[in-house]
Order: sequence, then C-alpha cells, then structure tokens
Amino acid sequence: MHDKTLTQVAAALASGEVSSRELTAHYLKRIEQTNRQLNSFISVTSEQALQQADQADQARASGDAGLLTGVPLALKDIFCTQGVKTSCGSRMLDNFIAPYDAHVVEKLKAAGCVSLGKTNMDEFAMGSSNENSYYGAVKNPWDVTAVPGGSSGGSAAAVAAGITPAALGTDTGGSIRQPAAFCGITGLKPTYGRVSRYGMIAYASSLDQAGPMARSAEDCAHLLNVMAGQDLRDSTSVARGVPDYTETLNAPLSGLKIGLPKEYFGDGLDPGVEKAVREAVKIYEALGATVKEVSLPHTHFAIPAYYVIAPAEASSNLSRFDGVRFGHRCDDPQDLVDLYKRSRAEGFGDEVKRRILIGTHTLSEGFFDAYYTKAQQVRRLIRQDFLDAFEDVDVLMGPASPTPAFDIGAKKDPVSMYLQDIYTIAVNLAGIPGISVPAGRVGHRPVGLQILGTHFAEAQLLNVAHQFQKATDWHQQRPSFAEEKA
Repeated sequence: MHDKTLTQVAAALASGEVSSRELTAHYLKRIEQTNRQLNSFISVTSEQALQQADQADQARASGDAGLLTGVPLALKDIFCTQGVKTSCGSRMLDNFIAPYDAHVVEKLKAAGCVSLGKTNMDEFAMGSSNENSYYGAVKNPWDVTAVPGGSSGGSAAAVAAGITPAALGTDTGGSIRQPAAFCGITGLKPTYGRVSRYGMIAYASSLDQAGPMARSAEDCAHLLNVMAGQDLRDSTSVARGVPDYTETLNAPLSGLKIGLPKEYFGDGLDPGVEKAVREAVKIYEALGATVKEVSLPHTHFAIPAYYVIAPAEASSNLSRFDGVRFGHRCDDPQDLVDLYKRSRAEGFGDEVKRRILIGTHTLSEGFFDAYYTKAQQVRRLIRQDFLDAFEDVDVLMGPASPTPAFDIGAKKDPVSMYLQDIYTIAVNLAGIPGISVPAGRVGHRPVGLQILGTHFAEAQLLNVAHQFQKATDWHQQRPSFAEEKA
C-alpha cells in the first residue's frame, strides 16, 4: 500500500480493499522500521492514530464518509495539535504540549484524516537543509548522505520514503518547494492568506504559509480542497470562496503561455538541473504550450530583502519565548534578567540566535529606516515584477533550487546556505503561489521544476502540474530506500 498515492489510498478505502485501521497500522510499522535511519518524525502518535482510524472505519460503515476519511498523513511539528508535543524542532518547546488544534489540523480532522505524528524540521522553520533541528538532521531517502531540504525536510522525506501518503509543510522562503524538489515529491505553496495560519507557530508572519506535500499534484488538490478557506481567527486569512481544485486538473494545456525568467538560468545553476528543467519545458511545448523568455529584474535583491524582513519578524515573534510564559526554563536563575538570558541561550540553536540578532539589529533605532523600510520597498518592486510578467504569460517556470540535494554538512557558512533559496524566496515576498514537481535527476538525486502563478491561481498551477505528471513518470519513481524497507 505504501506505493500508492493519497488519491489511490482514498480509492482503496472507499472500495473496501483495506480498512483505515489496517492502513494506519501499515504506515506506523513503516515509521518504526525507518525512523531510526531517516529521523523524519519527532513524535509518532500511534495510539491516537489507531483511535482515529477506528472512528474513520465506523464512519465509512455508517455511510458518513468523505473522500479523505481514514487517510493517514503526517503534520510538520510546527502545527499545534491538541494533547501532542509541538516542538517546532527546538529545545525551547521540547516540553510544550499544545492545548488546541491549528486551523488546518481542525479541518483535516473534520475531513476524517488520521494523523500519524509530527515530522522533523529546521528549528522554528529556519533553514534550508533540516540540519538545524534540536532532534538531529533528517536524511534524504534517495541518498541518506544527503540533506532532504528544509525546513519541511521531515515531511518531504517521509512522503518520499513511503511512510506516509502525504504531509503538511510550511513555506516561508521555499520550505515546501525546495525539500519537495530534493526528495522527488510534489509540494504546493498556496497564495499568502489562502490557508489560515492560526495555530501555526510563527516564524515570519507576513511570509509564512501552510501547504500540502504529496506524491502528485492530484493529491495536493484534494488536500487543498480541505485546507483552504477563510478563518476569522487569522486576520491575514482571505475572505474568498474555495473552488474544487480537482475540477480543472484535466483541462488541456493548448494555448498556455509559459514564461522562463532569464534571471533563473544564470550563474550558480547546476548544468544538470538546467538540463532537466529545459527538457521539462519541451514536454509542455509538446502539450500545446508556448514559451517565451521574461525578466524579473529585481530578483537579485530578493535574498538581501528577505534576510532583513524575515529575521525582523522572527525577532518579534520569538520574543515570547522567555522562560516565563512557556517554553524552556533554565535551572536556578539568579534573577529575572538571568532567567531570560539563560533560558533563551539554552533553548535556541545557533541559526535561530543568528536570525534573532539580525532582526533585532535591523529593527533598532537608527537602522529601521536604513534596513527594514528599504527592504519593504524592495519587496514591493519584486511583487510588481511578477505582476508585470503575468500580464504577458500565464505561468512562470524554472528550477526550484540551483542544485540537487547536497551532502549533509557540506555547507558550513550561512550565506552559501541562504543562496539555496534564490529561486523560491521572491515568491514569498510577492505572496504568489508556487508548486514544485519532480522533473528529472542529477545522478540519483531528484530535480524539481518550479511552476509559479499569479495570486489565487492554485487551480491553474495544479492543472499545469497534473498534465506534466500525466505525460511523465518522475513522480512515480521511488528511492531504493523505500523498496528496501518494504
């Protein structure tokens, strides 16, 4: 069963081929077999999952079941889940048991989904490799010496290894799309505001967005149908109707206008990645699309703008973790100042401390206008670049990452790590949707094709991705790790 997509798993449940309890027990066994090597899960909620599976089976028996009733999945450990540890990959929250469910967790529970547990992640979603977790690095199932990408690396690795049909991730600067590319799965970052952030522990509030990670675009469409929609508890949640994202999956691509940003095919792009992306574009031409070069002239400002805005928001958001209200608390503090200092010093890892320091500096008097205000002005220019491009084309295409997955420990300095997000960060600054789909390999490491659309164009992105997946089999290929653990 672990070779099936989420859509196929749902069909097997509907036909009675398998029960939710049997399916859930199968995936729990696979987690037990693989997690010591992959380290993709922080918490496995076996007892709760089997209870949810039994409830799903009862719902199906009584005729009160939806499409996803009884389907197992995993949650990135950034989503509050009632009664379950929600650590955000950090020592700071190693003892935090969430007292409520995040909005997307509520929605998935209401749809009858079964939660297998919480997946590993870069601490507070800060990272591009999943090496920054308090619980240790996650391994890529295509090559366990390689990173799975970050920060949603645990979710990506779990889906790729066939130990869950799907998982939730979050994307602040590429943290769904880049690990999806590295692990050879499909990952969708929706338009900012399309999915509620309520109960999702904040990194950078104006950039964070939750999204689905699965084997196929069709799987992601089914999940987005459940996840999307307004939530009055989140002031950034958009009051906009939710279409059925599966309705247009099979629309033909004849007449589709594709733009290739010239800035995405320059220095720093691995030749093997470029070859795979250009071959994917040729398939779209064979499906009836037309292709033209476009320009996003402010792309080279995206990384500096992001690494002013995101750390500034992180500095503010993470100020609540002080050892008093919740989170890690140091032993035997001398006074209140000592409590704050040592609790935060012990609770946060190096990358989180680095970004808090950067953010605090840029927000300080004398530097706010020079850095933060200027970065917001650049952000507006980046957004306008995309809006201008979408006047001429329907979607943009390019690589999700400049390289395939790199070796664990290979990138020692922060700047080289930050450059891994060069093709994804601008998308979050602009608030537009993007999807990464498997499109080839360099050696035995996957390559992701990134497809971008204008605001609220998720249905079109899913259609474009689905048609590519009907014409190719990259998304159907599995790492040998998954077969060895079968």
